[in-house]
Amino acid sequence: MPLAEAETSLLRVQLQNLNCAGCVRRAEAALQAVPGVVGASVNLANATADVELAPDAEAGAIEAGLAQAGYPARQQDVMLALEGMNCASCVGRVETALLSVPGVVRAEVNLASERAHVAVFEGAVAPEALARATAAAGYPGHPVEADGGGASASARHDAEAARIRRDFLVAGVLTVPVFVLEMGGHMVPAFHHWVHHTIGMQASWMIQFVLTSLVLAWPGRMFYLRGFPALWRRAPDMNSLVALGTSAAWVYSVVALFAPGVLPEGTRAVYFEAAAVIVTLILLGRWLEARAKGRTGAAIARLIGLQPRTARVLRDGAEEEVALSALRPGDSIRIRPGERVPVDGEVIDGSSFVDESMITGEPVPVEKGAGASLVGGTVNGTGSVVMRATHVGADTVLAQIIRMVEAAQGAKLPIQALVDRVTLWFVPAVMVVALVAVAGWLTFGPDLTFALVAGVSVLIIACPCAMGLATPTSVMVGTGRAAELGVLFRKGTALQGLEKVRVVAFDKTGTLTEGRPVLTDLMVVEGQDEGEALAMAAALEARSEHPIARAVVQAAQERGLELPAVEGFESITGFGIRGAVGGRSVLVGATRLMVREEVETGALARRAEALAADGRSPLWLALDGRAVALIAVADRVKPEAAAAVAALQGMGLECAMISGDAEAVARSVARELGIAHVVAEVLPEGKVAALAELRATHGPVAFVGDGINDAPALAEADAGIAIGTGTDVAVETADVVLASGDPARVATAVAVSRLTMRNIRQNLFWAFAYNTALIPVAAGVLYPLTGLLLSPALAAGAMALSSVFVLSNALRLRFIVPQHDPVGTRRAQEAVA
Repeated sequence: MPLAEAETSLLRVQLQNLNCAGCVRRAEAALQAVPGVVGASVNLANATADVELAPDAEAGAIEAGLAQAGYPARQQDVMLALEGMNCASCVGRVETALLSVPGVVRAEVNLASERAHVAVFEGAVAPEALARATAAAGYPGHPVEADGGGASASARHDAEAARIRRDFLVAGVLTVPVFVLEMGGHMVPAFHHWVHHTIGMQASWMIQFVLTSLVLAWPGRMFYLRGFPALWRRAPDMNSLVALGTSAAWVYSVVALFAPGVLPEGTRAVYFEAAAVIVTLILLGRWLEARAKGRTGAAIARLIGLQPRTARVLRDGAEEEVALSALRPGDSIRIRPGERVPVDGEVIDGSSFVDESMITGEPVPVEKGAGASLVGGTVNGTGSVVMRATHVGADTVLAQIIRMVEAAQGAKLPIQALVDRVTLWFVPAVMVVALVAVAGWLTFGPDLTFALVAGVSVLIIACPCAMGLATPTSVMVGTGRAAELGVLFRKGTALQGLEKVRVVAFDKTGTLTEGRPVLTDLMVVEGQDEGEALAMAAALEARSEHPIARAVVQAAQERGLELPAVEGFESITGFGIRGAVGGRSVLVGATRLMVREEVETGALARRAEALAADGRSPLWLALDGRAVALIAVADRVKPEAAAAVAALQGMGLECAMISGDAEAVARSVARELGIAHVVAEVLPEGKVAALAELRATHGPVAFVGDGINDAPALAEADAGIAIGTGTDVAVETADVVLASGDPARVATAVAVSRLTMRNIRQNLFWAFAYNTALIPVAAGVLYPLTGLLLSPALAAGAMALSSVFVLSNALRLRFIVPQHDPVGTRRAQEAVA
């Protein structure tokens, strides 16, 4: 039976890859096969699909069906800043509210950053609709820019911490007299007698009633304004537990004070101090949480702080100071000594040394002259330069880094899925336990007050704040610290994936080597001048575009040699080059060119073989049919490469090299670095096959590369790591990006992953073990054996302490240091273990 029109909704989806009527039919068939889709109509002209949905239809299933059919839906990301979230159960309810909005594909909520990352079908959902959905669930939100919220988030955390601190101080001032009047008599009997004979117990209880009511109605009102509405929505959260527990204590005390006859004989007692102390201690925990949350996002704040607020733009011959947001590509900007570079660009006038350590990690300033590139956020030295802006706003390197870090910090790791499933039902389960405890002690216990204490203690101690904070705070601090160390996690899930890696495979050229061949050896026969031989070879090579040719020419330029004129230049593909210099016939090329031209290589032949075996490329210079010089060119190994391999091997990881270069060259580099497993002379698809073989032998594999030809391997690897100085294709394909060309940062990336995941497990163990152990204690299971019954005030203190512990433990990740530094390794293990 068809659904009634009122039971369905219409969703418009924009599709990709639609080319013909056949595509339309296939896309419609794919949509109609999705559970919950009542009907679908695809329009080829505007590449859209109008989909009629049943109430149980899921946007994620629609996305998967279209993607499998080859017509993926266009999506856009929306970020919301949320209010009112306090615990892990809040996270689950916000995500459920967002996913209930038609057109929402995915929703990930981060308790630590108080942000929601929502993927929606492009144009199908307005950000305001998402904000209304979260507000209806009890968590007001508003859309924010994905790359511009760092500063406002920091300000919001500071403001929240200041507000909660104020509430805590007010609550503390009001609670202290209540605590002293009630508990002072229990601890010091003489004080009890003094109160009884001076102001009297009735007056004492009245004072406690007034002060406690002020605590609950003023600094503690947030728990009731949020907790009770959540109960009415049948979605209780942490605030509901606090509201129920303190209200029960307060109501019972009010009845005991004003209508004692209602209560059974012998049960007249007040618990005003419990209600007041609970609110005060939880506010203390909230304040400490807010302060710690602010520090978890410190990395983003520091990155944003690298951007100057204004820049001096040259217009019509005069300098004009403008806001950074007003800059446009092509603007000429003057940078004075000591100032930060405002945006990305190139030097057009002047020279200076620029500190680029924020990008490269290298402390030595880099000389910049006309034509040199500048990166926004770096620091100018003592010179004054004028630059032309090439990338501004969201297109700068620094803005891209900030986006990467924000995306990684907001990601939800697979390990979080279990936590979310548990905590969504945790609060209702706790309320059931509290009711069972009350009912049990009313039936078998000594009196009504005993049952009240047990029920309130269960409600208060079980707040799942620590569970919700365990994973996101560690992710935020870990990825933020990684960014400061030059390791950018583009995908937060890579943080968990990299920990499982057992083998790291490197590309060679540009990753372990400089990627720029240089002249390493020059040998001439007796009677031949070295400078003359190099000048002749460079004169011919200057006509070639081959990388080896550039190495020979650069060597001649560095020696200040004047290159002679060349006549009759000819390139012999696959062999070398030929020409005439000063009337003499000149050949420059590989050994096969000498064989082809029947040139005798003489005594230098054995040396050429040794150079080839050592991974260098030998070139011959022949004059008038006689070999007179042997030139060797090689791609130098990066100084940091040996440290990278040694550090990874010291961490128990296997290292391998997968390269398209010649076998001899690849094995020579591998020998120098101590890499045993080498796969050489492979095409890009061969690298993918080599990774599959490594995975079958050793387990999960990471691949480190920098070129376009590395993109398939980076995508195939369990963790793809791109060298930041490589191509855009490699960077966009990778899961992790190293900000500089230093391969030793791979070890730092692995260390951050391992230490962060260990930290998360520590947090989760503490959070779950705490609740598992203390809820039964609060319910009174130990009372028959030991006479121990946890008081509500102590329960509140323990609950606040659990959240503070989790946050403090996560903040230790701020002390991670570069793993390839032996001293730093020891310090990191001591600080974070």
